Amino acid sequence: MFGLSKKTDLVTADEALPGRETQPWQLGEHLVLKTPVVTDEVPDGHEAAIFGLGCFWGAEEIFWQLPGVWSTSAGYAGGHSTHPTYDEVCSGRTGHTEAIRVVFDPSVVSYADLVKRFFEVHDPTQGMRQGNDVGTQYRSAIYWTTPEQEQTARELTKVYGDELARRRLGEITTEIRAASETPYYYAEDPHQQYLAKNPFGYRCHANTGVKFPATD
Repeated sequence: MFGLSKKTDLVTADEALPGRETQPWQLGEHLVLKTPVVTDEVPDGHEAAIFGLGCFWGAEEIFWQLPGVWSTSAGYAGGHSTHPTYDEVCSGRTGHTEAIRVVFDPSVVSYADLVKRFFEVHDPTQGMRQGNDVGTQYRSAIYWTTPEQEQTARELTKVYGDELARRRLGEITTEIRAASETPYYYAEDPHQQYLAKNPFGYRCHANTGVKFPATD
């Protein structure tokens, strides 16, 4: 019989739900940006970035508002189950965290700018939670898609971590991994651009009060 000692215990690959072979739902146009939600084929001159920063509803809204962002989506990453459902992820039995995929034009908004925004709108020191949301599906994560992204992510994590340490606010627990090691799976349609569909819906993100220190 399956059992976790607590919500903050990550399942192993052997313990995880099997998932399914294909995605059983269809996704269309981004309600806000009027671009495709499914962006496996990134347009020329663009890059994809994947972040986990708590509930993906508010996280996606924050990033679709940034100039230079071409498309965003809500999904799941970092775990073991293939094409999981929201209920499966929330059970803690997939190993995934709620994530967002951001396709952006680096000539307008840099990857470094996205990472800085990522850190400033959530608390990366909380481990398997974000605010009142507790569980492995809410952990902080950066899944880089290029070696250059990895270098930038690690450098800026060190910079922000030093600032948090200076203020005695704890250590960063953000998971940093290659996106190639942990496939990104698109969430069901009701979760895509959720706050555009439900303007008064749940939000858990805000400026943390810790601005990113100057890096120039």
